[in-house]
Amino acid sequence: MSRILITTDYLRPGDEVDRYLTGRGHETTHLPMVGRRDPGELVAALQAVDGALIANEPLDADVLGRVPGLRALVRTGVGFDSVDIEAAAGLGITVSNLPGVNANAVAEYTLGLLLAAARHLVQSAVGVAAGRWPREDGRELRGATVGLIGYGAAAKALVPLVEAVGMSVLCTTNMPISDPAGEREHPNVRFVELPELLAESDYVSIHTALTARSRGLIGADALALMKPTAILVNTARGGMVDEVALVDAVRSGRIAGAALDVVAAEPLPAESPLRGVDGIVVYSHMAGQTTEARAASGLRGAKELLAALAGEPRNCVNAHLIERLRERRHESVDTPGTTTKTPDTPRTLG
Repeated sequence: MSRILITTDYLRPGDEVDRYLTGRGHETTHLPMVGRRDPGELVAALQAVDGALIANEPLDADVLGRVPGLRALVRTGVGFDSVDIEAAAGLGITVSNLPGVNANAVAEYTLGLLLAAARHLVQSAVGVAAGRWPREDGRELRGATVGLIGYGAAAKALVPLVEAVGMSVLCTTNMPISDPAGEREHPNVRFVELPELLAESDYVSIHTALTARSRGLIGADALALMKPTAILVNTARGGMVDEVALVDAVRSGRIAGAALDVVAAEPLPAESPLRGVDGIVVYSHMAGQTTEARAASGLRGAKELLAALAGEPRNCVNAHLIERLRERRHESVDTPGTTTKTPDTPRTLG
């Protein structure tokens, strides 16, 4: 029997996921993440478990180092930037995500943001609620160009949706433009470098992971390349956008506005520079939150966690780091006279 912590807020005692886990003899504890949590509270909860289905809690080296019994973590979503995967690897903790699990939900939501931005839907509704009757002209999506930063499952699912309304599609990835294997071939998607995408797109939509390389990717220099009429859309991670630079760009008319489902600090702090800026609409990180996506991610996450606890994770994002540490450990053992201290044997992936 394994002890399992569940922090994803839409997973609850007695639901399908809970029944799946408990029906296989495991013990579950629910501690829903509904806002910022004190690290000490999370450490206390993780002390007594073998694995966890987690939301977006910051799990840094300090927290992970204080929970010696933890063996596996599974993010019930795609992004895993809240977890220090290198620290986890050093402690033998596998970290998994669920690639593509909410791709359709994110794609449909992104199309909704494009439409809302083009037709000023939020501003209109807010104006009516305040007693006004806004009648500002919008723009049609047909004939416009959307630039996708990243070409993962959600971006690929978005392509036919924007094609259906008559948009052209540009895309840039962190891979070279040359694609001899044909893995990025699509008859209606033109792959370009980032500067060209920024300069030519009427809408720029972010669909890539937050890494050290992509953090702050859309800063003052990038925003300066965009059209004055362009809209920035972000359903990925807030850390990829320099929020101060974005506010300056919108207020100065450098770009027309932004639709942000994610921000650097969530929930949005009262002192955030994004508040009260005409042209910037902030949503509450809802792109992947549909009944269908939640059901899929909960059950798939539970299955991944049990596989990880059995030493056979299917979507381990730090397996390469654990393997590298294992090789270093073997090298130090095989080399006479070696005194280099190496990490303990991983708690999983034995």
